[in-house]
Amino acid sequence: MHLTELSPGESAIITEINGGRNLIQQLALRGLTPGKRLTMISGRCGPVVVKIHGDSLVLGRGMAHKILLER
Repeated sequence: MHLTELSPGESAIITEINGGRNLIQQLALRGLTPGKRLTMISGRCGPVVVKIHGDSLVLGRGMAHKILLER
């Protein structure tokens, strides 16, 4: 499933990032790498807000849609 499909309050593990080297590097610098667990804070409309390692991160919907998860 894509990150944009996760409901607020749900947690999942990142399995894959469908993007180029630049996107993968940008997300890695923010702590978003395969194997990491994150929790959706909000994402119904507008930017997607997730919590990872106790920090909140804001991602654009296009970027968030390229992150694949497993519950």
